[in-house]
Amino acid sequence: MKRTHYYYRRFRLCCIEAAAITLMVCVFLFPSMKLFQHAEENYFTIWLNGVEVGSLGSIQNLDALLAEARRQVVAETGSKELVFIDTELETTGSEKIWAAVDREDTVVENMIKVMQDSMRETLHRSYTVKINETSVNLGSYDEVHELLQQALAPYDTQNQYQVELELDSNREVNVLEAVILPKEEVQTEDASFNTTAGIETDLDEMFAAVEPEKEKDFDDYNAGLTDIDYAEKIEVVEAYLLEDELNTVEEAVNLVTKEQETQVIYKVVAGDTLSQICLTNNIPMDELIAINDALEDENTMIRVDQELVITVPEPELSVIWKQEQVYTEDYEAEVQYIPNDNWYTTQTETRQEPSAGRRKVAAVVEYKNGQEIGREILKEEVYAEAVPKIVERGTKIPPTYVKPIAGGRLSSGFGARSAPTKGASTNHKGVDWAVPIGTSVVASNAGTVAYAGWASGYGYAVYINHSDGRQTRYGHLSKVLVKTGQSVAQGERIALSGNTGRSTGPHLHFEIRINGSAVNPLKYLN
Repeated sequence: MKRTHYYYRRFRLCCIEAAAITLMVCVFLFPSMKLFQHAEENYFTIWLNGVEVGSLGSIQNLDALLAEARRQVVAETGSKELVFIDTELETTGSEKIWAAVDREDTVVENMIKVMQDSMRETLHRSYTVKINETSVNLGSYDEVHELLQQALAPYDTQNQYQVELELDSNREVNVLEAVILPKEEVQTEDASFNTTAGIETDLDEMFAAVEPEKEKDFDDYNAGLTDIDYAEKIEVVEAYLLEDELNTVEEAVNLVTKEQETQVIYKVVAGDTLSQICLTNNIPMDELIAINDALEDENTMIRVDQELVITVPEPELSVIWKQEQVYTEDYEAEVQYIPNDNWYTTQTETRQEPSAGRRKVAAVVEYKNGQEIGREILKEEVYAEAVPKIVERGTKIPPTYVKPIAGGRLSSGFGARSAPTKGASTNHKGVDWAVPIGTSVVASNAGTVAYAGWASGYGYAVYINHSDGRQTRYGHLSKVLVKTGQSVAQGERIALSGNTGRSTGPHLHFEIRINGSAVNPLKYLN
């Protein structure tokens, strides 16, 4: 029995020794094998941009491995420009009893291969030029300079001015702004200071302050360009962009100088007509009427100082410049107005017709994209005095107009329409309100009855002349309650509505006429 126990102990000891030797062999021969540890996750699979790049027992140094892989990729490109590499890193963790993991340098090598496949195009150092909401990207400072210089070229025909880019001191980030300077004022950075010239300049300024300035003769004015600038602020910033995001100079010039339709305000001056405004501003009559609610048609009357919306072609980058000019011209004297407190502002009468004068002028004329926007006369010599136009005009505010009925449904508006019945007009001269027969109709404004009775097309009708020169008309009445020549007050009952004349149903037809022309009544009712 003791002998058996002895052999059993020897056998057990041999098994333990064999297990220990086997474990040591595994440790030395298979260092990448991960022994079982009691943890939630002890085995991590690494994915870069969706590609498996290896497995690790810990992800503690994963960011450092990614940074090392990126460094090696950038070093291999040898590029002086910025290089962007897409890197989306993912890991999946699990618990393993026995598993093989990769060496860290193997994971880095695999990351490098994936990054090289995921490397985006090299970003080039470039310049973004921003004008309003438009931006163009150019590859060099020289191209930016060429773009801005080409925008000036059509106006600076003598090549007197030069564009410089200066740092905008009001911005926290490095932003350059375009500045236009006369070429003689542009100094290179390495230009030395001339002491003699500085003293002479100071002396000239001192004597100029003491000596009275002599009046210039016409020959003293230097006719030509005196100033030029961009109408919009131009901002230039450095950027790193892909090759296909850059514009050529020709593309950039086209983008910022091509003309686009822009709406501006035009103020009516004496002598203007709608047709003349259209011709001068190269805008079709129907377009002018469409964008101005105050215009009913081409016959609508306009007044001095009335503001109209017009469209003009303007480039994204506008140029404003001033030019000194000496010329002889026929000129008109400014219109003189005589106020009349007994007249309404709608009433005018010419008391003296104008006559043009003749003069020689030295002036500075300001232009924007070829269109004159201002003129300052510096000197003039009158050969023949102009005779001014003298106009007497009223100062009283015209009376208001009220709706001639209570309630009612607007059944037909002013202007073009389909004829509601045979013989009816397709150009409606007023507005219609559908109301029951017998509804009271009142005077829209105080005045004198010009006509009361049957009128062709209107049926029974009433016409009233008002003190501001306008006339109101009320048609399709069932009963007239006033007589021709009678004075009526605003709101006074003058008739009952009906369905007489060319009518398709009970309603009131209402018109307002100015100088005999029908206008949209809804724009004049208070």
